[in-house]
Amino acid sequence: MAGNAVIGEAAIRAGCQCYFGYPITPQNELTEYMAEHMSRRKGCTFIQAESETSAINMVYGASLAGVRTMTSSSSPGISLKQEGISYLASNELPAVIVNMTRGGPGLGSICASQSDYFQATRGGGHGDYRTIVLGPSTGQELADLTHRAFDLADMYRIPVVILGDAMLGQMMEPVEFKHEAPDVPPVRPDALRGARGRPSRIVKILSSNPRDVEELNWSLYRRYQLIAEQETTSESFMVDDAELIVVAFGIGARIARGAVKNARGYGMKVGLFRPITLWPFPSESLQALSERTKNFLVFELNMGQMLEDVRLALGDKAAVFFYGRPGGVVSTPAEVLRVIARYYYQRGCARA
Repeated sequence: MAGNAVIGEAAIRAGCQCYFGYPITPQNELTEYMAEHMSRRKGCTFIQAESETSAINMVYGASLAGVRTMTSSSSPGISLKQEGISYLASNELPAVIVNMTRGGPGLGSICASQSDYFQATRGGGHGDYRTIVLGPSTGQELADLTHRAFDLADMYRIPVVILGDAMLGQMMEPVEFKHEAPDVPPVRPDALRGARGRPSRIVKILSSNPRDVEELNWSLYRRYQLIAEQETTSESFMVDDAELIVVAFGIGARIARGAVKNARGYGMKVGLFRPITLWPFPSESLQALSERTKNFLVFELNMGQMLEDVRLALGDKAAVFFYGRPGGVVSTPAEVLRVIARYYYQRGCARA
């Protein structure tokens, strides 16, 4: 299946009952898939909204009603959703937001890019809030992490972002779906479904008392700390004897993995570290690698955004280099291999 369709099928199987979206390349196939297939489930709603702003506020309402809900878009469209995502965070409402990133800034190009890392991992909208950010690199991970996104959103009452890209959305791979949702997923117990037999509840995003807003922020902060402790994930590949480790995420890690395999074929001791949760970033796992490896090459399809998190994690414990291609230009494994070889021999790794 194509990646966009994989996300749609996985979301339906995860119990998504409401999808709200607006067309934009390169994620239109996901909207199309949901329009065609959500009717397989009882009580499901698909709406093509009149704008991205409308779509995210429909997500807000559906989450208040206690159902699993999602939206999807691509870079400029996600920018338009940021206010609504901040509102979801403020009211502790779960939702899944899919961003199949395209080249930017501005309208940019419709080709694969990783230029929305800052937007996703720094909250994106206004205020002190975070979103969990998942960075899949294969079609299978699109399926698995979509299901995980809904579970994490409900568990922590938080918006969760799936940060993909145009290449992942369009490429086709074999996929195994490991989950099957019940016919009618349960409604969250904190949902607003009418006040029969209980006092009414009011959900609001504005308070005239700054101390109330401060307490909300501290409450969210404590939850974010818990998420960082419990939900950080990463993958390491051929790092045990590596003299240089490439750090990459998403489709960039897919490209880097091929380059690392080729480097091994030429006798270079090179490994790969891939963050799967982009927020929370797996800093401790990366720091552990710096105890035996002192050379790290960050590869991204942007101008160096995850690079900041890698430098924050490693500090002065290792040398950190960067190679990136912005705007929708996609590197090949052969190109990345040439960069690996340059730093590998410059740093004297071949003498180790």
